Amino acid sequence: MTLQRTASHLSITVNDVARVAGVSAMTVSRALNRPENVPAATVEKVRAAVAQTGYVPNRAAGALRSSRSRLVAAVVPTLSGPMFLETLEALTTGLAARGYQLMVGQSGYSEAREDELLADIIGRRPDGIVLTGVLHTAQGRQRLLASGIPIVETWDLIPDPIDVLVGFSHEAVGKAVAGFFAERGRQRLAVIGGDDPRARRRAEAFAAEAQARGLAAPVLQYVPAPTRLGHGRSALRDLLREQPRADAVFCSSDLLALGVLTEARASGIDVPAQLAVVGFGDLNFAADLEPALSSVRIDPRQIGDLAAQCIVTRASGEALQSRVIDVGFSIVERASS
Repeated sequence: MTLQRTASHLSITVNDVARVAGVSAMTVSRALNRPENVPAATVEKVRAAVAQTGYVPNRAAGALRSSRSRLVAAVVPTLSGPMFLETLEALTTGLAARGYQLMVGQSGYSEAREDELLADIIGRRPDGIVLTGVLHTAQGRQRLLASGIPIVETWDLIPDPIDVLVGFSHEAVGKAVAGFFAERGRQRLAVIGGDDPRARRRAEAFAAEAQARGLAAPVLQYVPAPTRLGHGRSALRDLLREQPRADAVFCSSDLLALGVLTEARASGIDVPAQLAVVGFGDLNFAADLEPALSSVRIDPRQIGDLAAQCIVTRASGEALQSRVIDVGFSIVERASS
């Protein structure tokens, strides 16, 4: 059976799909929304009818009937960060497999911008919200708590999340990298980091651990976030003017570390003999640099996968075994250190 668009038939409906598929409208609805509860042959028949007719389900009407939008909103500080993009990709895939779609907002490392986004997102009543970090304004936190919407915070670790948290400890990362340098005999440590809150917490923990091990207070050099390769080059020049004998630097991103390696080579500084370098993120180019870059490895896809699982579980009204999931990290040692 085929359908033709006429003046009296301007919109393809679920009833049209049902007629083409030879099933009831209720079966079409179930096949599209809960395919796991419908025989596979029927699902294929319905999907073929959808493709033939060009039907697009009215999600807004379905949401009104069920009080479920099947939309999840995510807020990230930047869409230019490779690690955040990997998390979003895994989150999108995980949600789609469960019948949900993702919409994304960019806060730009601005608390005011995040508050604006949250007000808009909550007003649209998504089935869940995935946030980057745990440092929200008092107003933003209050809105999230009052919304009743399932919340998954990511890329951080605290004992009392708003709802659910999937991430790792930035303080533990900073402490581990300082210990890594100290155990390899490095004496004059430094940080080149983005000026966002999470990078600053890593830097401050790094400095505290270095001093706890009897080393001089590290130089902390901050650059604007999101960080770029050029920031690493200029920051190393500034750092060496302040501490020309620095022998180890921890960078808050692999892009910054790549800039540091580039500037070191241009300046005739031997890495790692004169200057050890460790990045953060272990991006796909890190192992292929010359020298290969040591880096803190985080699994951004695991964060996205777990966030998708948690948000759908909470949206379904089911309980989680734990509200805080620590994905951990590791330091991958290569030739730059």
